[in-house]
Amino acid sequence: MTCFPLYLMRHGETALAGRMVGHLDCDVLTSGVADCARQAAGLDVERIVASDLMRARRSAEAVGRTAIDPRWRELDFGAWDGCAASELPSDALGRFWDDPDANPPPGGERWSALVARVAEAIADLPPLPTLIVTHGGPMRAALHHLCGFSLAQCWAFDLPCASLLSLSVWDGDVRTAQITGLRSCAA
Repeated sequence: MTCFPLYLMRHGETALAGRMVGHLDCDVLTSGVADCARQAAGLDVERIVASDLMRARRSAEAVGRTAIDPRWRELDFGAWDGCAASELPSDALGRFWDDPDANPPPGGERWSALVARVAEAIADLPPLPTLIVTHGGPMRAALHHLCGFSLAQCWAFDLPCASLLSLSVWDGDVRTAQITGLRSCAA
């Protein structure tokens, strides 16, 4: 069984901070790109992969040559995409946060679908030191899949823009991981 480092980084800040931005393809701020480049400085990776959404792709390209994988996209918030939480019905939003699989946003994606596509993307990674530049949802889905975290444990992580999650992944019949570090941009 081999072990390899896997780094998951959330894209840099966008002009839509504070909104539910899923598949909406908004750009990343120049300062957000710089934050991601600083976070990745010194990482010894052989491969960089990014979501196909512009905010993740541009953040990753500031670090180095990037392969694009749409399976690392954010959860699809459907009709809620681009909305602030204050603009949404509080009862529906509460049900979503309590159980995003049973109560997805209208026209949106279920949590289990996000976990399935992230698990597939993880299974397809070669066992090389890898940086994935993605979104908060897929980072949480990876923790659920690799570390066995419950939904409540996944939501407990604060993953601000440009945060970097470091994992050691054991590559066997079933891939498992251990968190080795979490660093926000301010750290």
